[in-house]
Amino acid sequence: MAMARWSWTRLPFLRQQVTRGLHTSAQTPSSTSHALALIRSQPNQYVIASIAGNKYLLSPKDLLTVPRLGDVQVGDVLSLSQIHEVGSREYTLRGSPVIPTSHVSVEATVVEHTKGKMENIFKKKRRKGYERTIPHKQTYTRLRIGPIHVRPEEQTSS
Repeated sequence: MAMARWSWTRLPFLRQQVTRGLHTSAQTPSSTSHALALIRSQPNQYVIASIAGNKYLLSPKDLLTVPRLGDVQVGDVLSLSQIHEVGSREYTLRGSPVIPTSHVSVEATVVEHTKGKMENIFKKKRRKGYERTIPHKQTYTRLRIGPIHVRPEEQTSS
């Protein structure tokens, strides 16, 4: 019984990954401002931000549904201050625990206040004849995410 020889032609996916890795040379940023400049140079960025106590992965023009924000009106513009991570396809910058708003800013516009689907809550106490069906609709706020502004620190030359 002859052993089959292993070659790159048998694994086209692996060969594609290795050649892709050879042709892309990612730079290692030396400082935070350099990392922000590299992220800004990429075509698409994303952020991970906290809204109403939950973390969401956001990119520009996303439509986000969050639990009802009671103190906002339709058309209000919210500035997201709790940004935990900003990144692109090749680079990522994580805050500890958040990235300052002087480096990255994201705005969200309130599109609408809406309600979810009807849910029936069934309550029963056995052997007592107590049965209740309580209809409920959860309220939500829909946000449209604006552009992500990445601002590297300006280095002063003396």
